[in-house]
Amino acid sequence: MALYIYAVTKSSHPLRLDDLPSVGDGESPVRAVRGDSLCAVVSEAPEDVKVTRPDVEAHHAVQERLWEDGATLPLGFGFVAADEDAVLAVLEERAEGFTKSLEELADRVEFNVKGVQDEEAALRQIVDESEQIRQLNEATRDGGGTYDERLELGRLLHDEVQARQTALAESVLAALRPHAHAEQLTEPSQQYFLNASFLVDREKGEEFTKAAEDMSDELPEGVEVRIRGPLPPYSFV
Repeated sequence: MALYIYAVTKSSHPLRLDDLPSVGDGESPVRAVRGDSLCAVVSEAPEDVKVTRPDVEAHHAVQERLWEDGATLPLGFGFVAADEDAVLAVLEERAEGFTKSLEELADRVEFNVKGVQDEEAALRQIVDESEQIRQLNEATRDGGGTYDERLELGRLLHDEVQARQTALAESVLAALRPHAHAEQLTEPSQQYFLNASFLVDREKGEEFTKAAEDMSDELPEGVEVRIRGPLPPYSFV
């Protein structure tokens, strides 16, 4: 029987698995496959694993319940093993690495931090503060100006936005790094100028959140820092 795998943890974990929904039909019992010192938390795998909201919510519900009671290695959505023997083989083969990771993550949680900037507010600020850009903006307003002037305006605005967002991201990181044990950065996108995950000692969670809130108060108009957590350390497994 194929098994859907949620997480790996130590066999000594309390494993409060009753009443948890499972990926698939939601009713397959969530249980443990136990090795010598480690165990994997699993349920019967559906025939076709699809990314649906109920299944993703079930996946995270199991992981969050486990994390409440002790360190776990949460797997990404969609891991399936052929059968119980396959699970036990991996637990045995990677026991040393899994155990080391569990010890490193014990009593630590993840916080995800995203930086968002209102594009119109950013552009207004740049135009107000740059004489060259302001002149080009006036020259090309309502379709005026030459092609080269419009091209130059676009280039200058793009470069200035990128430079300012890079500086904003660095300022947020500098404020939060002293309160974290480790970090994982994702490449910035059009939506987020910063997308970072921090590994934080559980007892310092409030301190980390306070530092992020204080940093938010110092940011320019139209800039927002969004914090999500504490979470299981998805980004550090």
